[in-house]
Amino acid sequence: MSIIAWIILGLLAGAIAKFLLPGRDPGGLIGTTVIGVAGAFIGGWISARWLDHPITKDFYDGATWAAAIGGSLVLLIAYRLLFGNSRD
Repeated sequence: MSIIAWIILGLLAGAIAKFLLPGRDPGGLIGTTVIGVAGAFIGGWISARWLDHPITKDFYDGATWAAAIGGSLVLLIAYRLLFGNSRD
């Protein structure tokens, strides 16, 4: 997949991660989308590196989507733990 496809996948994965983990985020919409894009890249890298599932050229591969959403969830949880009280 191209970089543009990974960014689109990351935006969608960030939205899905936000839906699965509702609540108030310290970064708002922009922070959540950046976390989604970063989570997609990190989830894809982890999947290819350690889970022995190479990145396919297919945008609709379920394992790629699961890795992107999982990476987004992990980053969103870490972000909330680190900066969760900054908007109080």
